[in-house]
Amino acid sequence: MMAVDLSEAVKKSGNGGNPLSQKSESLTRDAIRRLLKNRAAVIGGIIIILLYLMMIFADKIAPYDYATQVLSEQNAVPPWLTKVFPVMESYAKPPVDNPNKYILGADYVGRDLLSRIIYGSRVSLIIAIIGPLISLIIGVLYGCIAGFFGGRVDNFMMRIVDILYAFPGLLFTILLMTFFRTALSKPDPGTFGEALSFLDNSLGGMLFIIIGIGLTAWETMARLTRGQVLSIKEKEFIEAARSIGSTDRRIMFKHILPNIIGPLVISETLAIPGYINTEAFLSFIGLGVNPPTPSWGSMISDGSKVVRTYPNQTIFPALMLALTMFAFNFLGDGLRDALDPQMRGKS
Repeated sequence: MMAVDLSEAVKKSGNGGNPLSQKSESLTRDAIRRLLKNRAAVIGGIIIILLYLMMIFADKIAPYDYATQVLSEQNAVPPWLTKVFPVMESYAKPPVDNPNKYILGADYVGRDLLSRIIYGSRVSLIIAIIGPLISLIIGVLYGCIAGFFGGRVDNFMMRIVDILYAFPGLLFTILLMTFFRTALSKPDPGTFGEALSFLDNSLGGMLFIIIGIGLTAWETMARLTRGQVLSIKEKEFIEAARSIGSTDRRIMFKHILPNIIGPLVISETLAIPGYINTEAFLSFIGLGVNPPTPSWGSMISDGSKVVRTYPNQTIFPALMLALTMFAFNFLGDGLRDALDPQMRGKS
């Protein structure tokens, strides 16, 4: 009888007799390959990187300070804009000393629009990081506890989520922002409210926005996490961990959480445009950052008052807001497709 080399048989058990080491591909490498093949996701990622570089180096990129006012140059318009919008030729005037001083024009108090757009990216892009981070921390922890322990604990915790879901998220955020702005506008000296108000003013009014969005953004993440935990906690490897005496804490954070965090992060990536849109809307209605801190939403609000005569004051910040939201959407869709197990090896 001919001897069979089992090691060689195992190595060549792939299709066509190819070694398994050549056939198989790591999940990470496969996901990166499929992500790089997604042109929309790559373009979105490049735009996001450029936006964050613009945010970090705003002091060096912006030609002027965002708060500098030149009242004699109110609504100044460069010559090239009057060619794009011929209706402005009859009344729009460029700066006297240098017609091209303001590349995108100036606002109603003579502040450079380009500089304010550059500095305004800080608000939206910081919200794009802090919003999902708060949602992940609160929602994942809350959902893990509810799904893991189940029973009365799960029922009680998820009823709280249902109650919060009864309130429209945006309306609840507006109510929170209104409360913060009124209750903490003149806090008593030496109180916690004074410390919060001081920190909010130091951040240009962003603290209360972060708190407002954070308190209303975690419910969906908690539900998603609970569902993931319920589907995985009865798996064989979880039972094996219990059988060797692993504690609930170890099972939750060492075995369950690493196996569910991927889809949750992708879900939050897709939710980032919603956070940016919420901040822009709050700024648009006057509940966002404190003047003169620029925000694309507040710039759109100011520009809407003169949109018929000086449309550039609305169009350019709106384009930046739309570009940012599209970039995050494209990247989120690409990450979701790249990390989808059902797509592995299909592209």
